[in-house]
Amino acid sequence: MIEFIKKNFYSNRSITGPGIKNILKYLKKLHPKMKFIKFNSGEKIYDWTIPYEWDVKKAYIDDDKGKRIIDFKNNNLHLVGFSRPINKWIKKKELLKKIHTHKIKSAIPYITSYYKKDWGFCVSKNDLKKFKSKKYKVLIDSKFEKGTLDIGEITFKGKMNFEIFFSTYVCHPSMANNELTGPAVQNKLIEYVSKLKNRNFSYRFVFLPETIGSIAYINKKLDVLKKNIISGFNLSCLGAGNEYSMICSREGRTLPDQLLKKMLKKKEKYKIYSFLSRGSDERQYCAPGIDLPLVTLCRSKFGKFKEYHTHLDDLKFIKKKTLDQSFELLKNLIEIHENKIFYEIKELDEKNLFPKTNIMCEPFLTKYNLMSGLTSENNYQKIQQLMNVLVYCDGKKSIYQISSFCKIEIKKLISILKILKNKKLIYF
Repeated sequence: MIEFIKKNFYSNRSITGPGIKNILKYLKKLHPKMKFIKFNSGEKIYDWTIPYEWDVKKAYIDDDKGKRIIDFKNNNLHLVGFSRPINKWIKKKELLKKIHTHKIKSAIPYITSYYKKDWGFCVSKNDLKKFKSKKYKVLIDSKFEKGTLDIGEITFKGKMNFEIFFSTYVCHPSMANNELTGPAVQNKLIEYVSKLKNRNFSYRFVFLPETIGSIAYINKKLDVLKKNIISGFNLSCLGAGNEYSMICSREGRTLPDQLLKKMLKKKEKYKIYSFLSRGSDERQYCAPGIDLPLVTLCRSKFGKFKEYHTHLDDLKFIKKKTLDQSFELLKNLIEIHENKIFYEIKELDEKNLFPKTNIMCEPFLTKYNLMSGLTSENNYQKIQQLMNVLVYCDGKKSIYQISSFCKIEIKKLISILKILKNKKLIYF
């Protein structure tokens, strides 16, 4: 995993352009089964438009004596991502308006302007003292051209069509923890799953640009994703920090919510964030109308470590031990699905996991021999659990969400669902 990160660290990756294409080609060499999904520049995707491809050859700032103050080739974080081309002399006062710094004086910040044509440079506050001239030569040799937004996808077939889904993003340049640790761990998970014999579940892995990539992918694959995915995991920031962190799905009651919470509570240090603390692609996968059963896993959560989105998130910042631990946790999650969840679903023997009632309002239980004619407290208690299950059978909640709502073990829930189905009170 460390070697994977080192090989891709210095590439100027963005949401489109040569950088992201190169890492996807690198992954394709590792996994020849990987397929590329492409979206054309200008294509409308829900409320968004696929941007043009961006490439930059060089970018720098020289003082009036020709001394180079800032140079993109020394660190590609020096240039605001998606900067438009410029070649002109600028007075110091105007130039400083285009210079971005970070609260940590030694840190070069990571700044982008994907969807508004602009330009800028990023420097440490310590480097501001280098700006002593009255005017500066500013050059950004960049270009925008029609092309594609690219996504890498690899799938593995199992006994069931139900899928375990993993997603990570490959658009952040020259930062190790955020974000090359997610792709590095996911790459190792692909190696592991590819060698699994007699897979019970199917698996889907995607590498994409954050936000616009997941939105485009959902737009293209929504029906398949909603039909097949039973557990999804968005991977980010897995190489630094002693704690484990998860961001729950919007409702917080899906199968991956339950499994990951249970696993993290066995760890010495962990933090569980609600969906209100979202910030990565869980924003899209769990959005209203999408509602995939997905959570985000991090070590120290993005935005919670001081090196976040700066050049201080470098190769020295991440730890091999932390990466190994992150991989082992995810491998254990796969094993739980293969060795436990599979048999629960197999027992249910349905093509989907979303029971739906056939009855408007409450059913007349006496008619189905589920309740005697006597209205005693004892009879009420016996049927209350059954009715609790039925009231959540709306076709939108999975059996694992219903289990969480009703606080019923999944084995008991399945037996209740079988009764309801036999009485033709529900269907799947």
